[in-house]
Amino acid sequence: MDQTERQLRIDLAACYRLVALFGWDDLIFTHISARLPGPEHHFLINPYGMMFDEITASSLVKVDLQGNKLDSSAADINPAGFTIHSAVHAARRDAACVLHVHSVNGVAVSAQEQGLLPLSQHSIFVLASLAYHDYEGVALEADEKPRLVRDLGDKRFLMLRNHGLLTVGRSVAEAFVAMYFFEASCMMQVRAQSGGVLLRHIGAEIVAGAERQWQAVTHGAGGGLAWPALLRKLDRKNPGYRD
Repeated sequence: MDQTERQLRIDLAACYRLVALFGWDDLIFTHISARLPGPEHHFLINPYGMMFDEITASSLVKVDLQGNKLDSSAADINPAGFTIHSAVHAARRDAACVLHVHSVNGVAVSAQEQGLLPLSQHSIFVLASLAYHDYEGVALEADEKPRLVRDLGDKRFLMLRNHGLLTVGRSVAEAFVAMYFFEASCMMQVRAQSGGVLLRHIGAEIVAGAERQWQAVTHGAGGGLAWPALLRKLDRKNPGYRD
């Protein structure tokens, strides 16, 4: 493989292990994908059956939009994962990485009728680019794809109601850091609600300016500003993802 694919595999394997390290994984379930450069929409996804903290660069499976494997891997892929990720990669040229989790806090908020509320500084960055998709059962049917794509639109964050969280990034780093803010916002909301007191909401005018503030805080680098530090953390805690 060329160096571009090699680096993408390393970043995606690191992302899987970071998801496990942060406690967002769900045994072998959920999925993260990264699209390879080129017009074919080929992408990498996890081998179905491996825990996220044991995934390596070489274990990732390369597939096309029809679900055909394009490498010598003997592993299967998660059929629900393929449905979701193939839909987004086909529709969004900016979707270099698609990250989906069933985090406990994320699922808890996805079951709330009002969804994510403007209760924290973290939440305003999510609310500035958030969409919702109603639950239709396990994502196994191809006819759900157009509705998923329609609901996501051009947003960076998607709350799958009664199901979990999804982020889209221009890089693996951007999708991961977006998920950090998404899950953290949900955790803060659940904890604030547990206090049983009237909650103070952040004003709509502040939420409206959050995207501009996000670009300023990250120096326009998206998740790339934090990514090297995250990799150093992973190298201390769970090295081996580059194999």
